[in-house]
Amino acid sequence: MKTSPIVIFNRQTYLVLACASFVSLAGFLWPFFIHSSTIPRTTMFFWVATVLAIFLLVMKISNDSLDAKSIALLGVLTAVVAALRPLGAGAVGIEPMWFVLILSARVFGPSFGFILGLTSIFTSALLTGGLGPWLGYQLFAGAWIGLFAGLLPRRLRGKQEIVILVFYSVCAALLFGLLMDLQFWPWALGLENQLSLVPGASIATNFHRFIIFHFASSMAWDIPRAIFTSALVIVSAPAILSALRRTEFKAAFVTPIEFLANKESAIARAKEQRVL
Repeated sequence: MKTSPIVIFNRQTYLVLACASFVSLAGFLWPFFIHSSTIPRTTMFFWVATVLAIFLLVMKISNDSLDAKSIALLGVLTAVVAALRPLGAGAVGIEPMWFVLILSARVFGPSFGFILGLTSIFTSALLTGGLGPWLGYQLFAGAWIGLFAGLLPRRLRGKQEIVILVFYSVCAALLFGLLMDLQFWPWALGLENQLSLVPGASIATNFHRFIIFHFASSMAWDIPRAIFTSALVIVSAPAILSALRRTEFKAAFVTPIEFLANKESAIARAKEQRVL
């Protein structure tokens, strides 16, 4: 069975994703480059980046890279991921949403994974009342996890595919914790602590302080998240990947509808698709 990403990853997509990611990355990394005691309004980074991401979605719909079936599937997967998020019940590192995002992005491609990460995190925030200044950070952390999952080598199948997905799940879980600490660290400790941000200090000094803060405060969350997510991938990946690939094949996303002239040509076309 031959499949391809739902959303075509062309030059325009690269440009919009790169711009949105660059702006949102600035929102994460500003503590290492600020040179005064004035804390910037970091939400502006994510307003700009969110507008660019919405532009990406509109652009894909307008040029038929996302058809009605693709949008319906995006809505279903968004609902599934958003519904799984509260099941962790606030337990340390128990977040069952990530494996669905990673496996969906693996099948449907990087751009679809980026959009799915945004929509699912936003929807889950509405469900759980998680609206706040941290939401912009969570949106793009989730979007990047979907993006890079879709960029994993597509030729891998079988055990090799499961191994790389497990490895990626561990890295993604640790990356999410790191990014969430970046948004929390500047505000958490004030300016008079040995681990706090020092405005105007060298990048090496603040980075050293942040790494100590991160490992001291977050490993109890990040390691369980990595173990739990990778375990769910091991258990569910073969069945879920197979189901998603069958869905993509049978739905024929972004494939124009053709009306065949007679029964014989329809049978021949069906046989040809089965060979693929």
